[in-house]
Amino acid sequence: MDFLNAIVALSNYVIVPGIAYGSQLALGALGVTLIYGILRFSNFAHGDTMAFGAMVTILVTWWMQSVGISLGPLPTALLALPFGILATMALLLATDRLVYRFYREQKAKPVILVIVSMGVMFIMNGLVRFIIGPNDQKFLDGERFIISAREFKALTGLKEGLAIKTTQGLTVVTAVVVVILLFWFLNRTRTGKSMRAYSDNEDLALLSGINPERVVMYTWLIVAALATIAGTLYGLDKTFKPFTYFQLLLPIFASAIVGGLGNPLGAIAGGFVIAFSEVTITYAWKKVARYLLPENLEPDSLVQLLSTDYKFAVSFVILLIVLLFKPTGLFKGKSV
Repeated sequence: MDFLNAIVALSNYVIVPGIAYGSQLALGALGVTLIYGILRFSNFAHGDTMAFGAMVTILVTWWMQSVGISLGPLPTALLALPFGILATMALLLATDRLVYRFYREQKAKPVILVIVSMGVMFIMNGLVRFIIGPNDQKFLDGERFIISAREFKALTGLKEGLAIKTTQGLTVVTAVVVVILLFWFLNRTRTGKSMRAYSDNEDLALLSGINPERVVMYTWLIVAALATIAGTLYGLDKTFKPFTYFQLLLPIFASAIVGGLGNPLGAIAGGFVIAFSEVTITYAWKKVARYLLPENLEPDSLVQLLSTDYKFAVSFVILLIVLLFKPTGLFKGKSV
C-alpha cells in the first residue's frame, strides 16, 4: 500500500504537472525552432507573443462570460482561442512587414535580427501591460477537475489522492492534436514541403522557384497559432501575468536548444526534458521518501534540491551544459 501511495504522490506532484508543463514548453519551443530554422534568427519576442495571444483570448473570454456564452464543463477560453490566434497572426504579419522585412532585404546578420527582436519584445511587453495591466488575471471557468483527490481516495481507498485538473488534461490533448497537425502540414502539404526545403537550403529552394516571402508569411502564421495556444494553455493551467511570459523565454529557448534548434521533433523532446528537470529538482521528496523508506530512515527535512524560486536556474544550467558539450542538441539541429 505504501508503494502505491508513493506512486500516487509522485504522479500528483511530478508526473502529471511535468507532462502538462512539458506540453506547454514544447508548443512554445516549436514556435522558436520554426523561426530559427526558416528565418535564421532567435526570436526573443516569442514569450511576449504568447502573452499577447493569451491576452486577446482572455479579453474575448471575459466578453463571452459577460453575455452568458460558455462551454459547460470546459473553459470558455477554448471558444475565444480562434480570436486570439487571428489577432496574433495580424500582429506578427504587421511586425514582419514593418520591422523584420527591412533587415531581411538588407541581408542583415542574425545577431542584428536578435537585437531587433529584443526591441519588439519590449514593445509587445509594454502593449500587453498597458491593455490588460501587470497583475494576475483569472479567466478559467467550467469544471476544475477531471478527478479530484477526494474522489480518487474514495475510489481506491488509498491514503494519497490523485487530482487531475481539467486544464492539465486539456493541455496534453491539445498539444497532441496541434503537433500531429503541424507534422502533417510540414510533411504532406506543398507549402510545408517548401518551408522545409527553404530551411534546409535557402539558395537551392530559391532556384527551385519557391517564393521566400510566402514561406515567411506561412511561418509567422503558424508561429502565431502555436504561441497563442501555448500562452492560453499556460494561462489556464497556471496563471496569466505578463511578466511570467517574459520569464518563460528561458525554459522555452532551453527546450529548443536542448532538443536541437531548427528541429521540430527536438523542440518537443526538449520541452519535456526541461519540464521534468525543473519539476523533479524543485520538488520536496519528503512525502514519497516516507512511504518508501523504513521508519528509522525517514527524513526530517523536505529533501528538496532547490527551492521553487530557483526553477528557472535549472533551465539555465541545462542550457549551459548542452551549449558546452553538444551545441547541436539531442536531435542534431543547427548549432547555436
